Amino acid sequence: MASGDTDERLAAIDRAVSAPDERTADYLRALADDEVRIAGGRAFVVRGDRAADPATGAPAALPADAEDVVNNNRMRGGIDTAIASLQLLSPDATVRRTAVDTLQQETDAARLPLIDRALATEKDAGIRDRLEVVRARILLSSDDRAQRIAAAGQMARSGNPLSKTALIERLRDEADPQARAAMERSLREIEDRLAWGDRLGQAFSGISLGSILLLVALGLAITYGLMGVINMAHGELMMIGAYATYLVQGLFQKYLPGAFDWYLLAALPAAFLASALVGAAMERSVIRFLYGRPLETLLATWGISLVLMQLVRSLFGAQNVGVENPSWMSGGVQLLGNLQLPWNRIVIVAFAVAVLLGMGFLIGRTRLGLFVRGVTQNRPMAACMGVNTARIDTYAFALGSGIAGLAGCALSQVGNVGPDLGQGYIVDAFMVVVTGGVGQLAGTVYAAMGLGILNKLLEGWTGAVLAKIAVLVCIIVFIQKRPQGIFAMKGREV
Repeated sequence: MASGDTDERLAAIDRAVSAPDERTADYLRALADDEVRIAGGRAFVVRGDRAADPATGAPAALPADAEDVVNNNRMRGGIDTAIASLQLLSPDATVRRTAVDTLQQETDAARLPLIDRALATEKDAGIRDRLEVVRARILLSSDDRAQRIAAAGQMARSGNPLSKTALIERLRDEADPQARAAMERSLREIEDRLAWGDRLGQAFSGISLGSILLLVALGLAITYGLMGVINMAHGELMMIGAYATYLVQGLFQKYLPGAFDWYLLAALPAAFLASALVGAAMERSVIRFLYGRPLETLLATWGISLVLMQLVRSLFGAQNVGVENPSWMSGGVQLLGNLQLPWNRIVIVAFAVAVLLGMGFLIGRTRLGLFVRGVTQNRPMAACMGVNTARIDTYAFALGSGIAGLAGCALSQVGNVGPDLGQGYIVDAFMVVVTGGVGQLAGTVYAAMGLGILNKLLEGWTGAVLAKIAVLVCIIVFIQKRPQGIFAMKGREV
């Protein structure tokens, strides 16, 4: 395995892997790590200043004329595949899953005995299904027509994109009519499965984008929808929440590294409080003097947004900072061969639902919510009833700003965190609120999900830029036909 031409070495590796033991696995890892030397027709595994015999593991004296083993790219590929083959028998399911991924394009029949051995002991249904696809891919090149037909049927059930590629490649050389017909039938079934995977993937992407837009727009549903304040600094309040998450992550990495997977539980209240305090300060110092003057409010909050962005650049730099996902948010759920739902997106969808329910309960069922609704509907009457309207304004604006901070915390888990984080969402958030109906939470939900799904569906046909333009045109047409939005205020609320 260490000397000779590449074909001879690869053949030796195949023979060794067909009857594996721990020494074989260790020797292959040493070859992959360039820890093997050869001298006088013998191989030595050299780690640090110690040499050992690869067959027995016993210490050995390394000759002075020992030479390094040279592995070209083809050899390294063969070594990696052999190591992956041996890892199919690992007790760790993650190692076995990684090994199957490495063997997805394997076509060497010498791997069949080891694959059959792994299939006989595999308990994980997902790994077993993918391993059977690897086996079928190898049998697709068999000289036996019956095996090729059976392999094509097995691959059809997988719905794997690699199975489609393998069938297309094999069809170019297949001469047998029966085998060719079976492969064509399997190819059509795989294409149907993949088409459904694409459709479901687009739908989930739309729901995911819609949940993000919902989180972003919920704060505006208060500050703009209920209070009538055009807050152009809403995106920067999201940015503050994202940077608060980044700071909490840094504290956990430095002082609580063992509890790092739970840093998000501390980051959520930190992001909410940081943005809420900034929002309260904005309301008390600037916005309280501009109620009923939307143009001045727009200009003032736009200026505040520029100040906040420059402040963040001065404190953290102009470059993006990295926020890591906890381990429980890594990976995803594999539903089809070409459809995987990432855990971070699933968590954000669930989080958006939780925030929506909490906000609906707060506005509709609590004393603070009653005061907020009373002040926004009839400020003079609320003041006559003893409500401190100035304090309620501050509370309401701080609540909307805090929800923006929660949106920033969520966005930090799916993208980069930088000073310009909020600029990409502020226009979309206003479109969601206006389309849904000013002051209507239900309309905000429908508009966010509708715009998210519509945007993703159009992206598949026209591309990202034209999809944005098409969505904007649809909103303009909709607002012209129904300026009050999806849900209009009725009765005394008007």
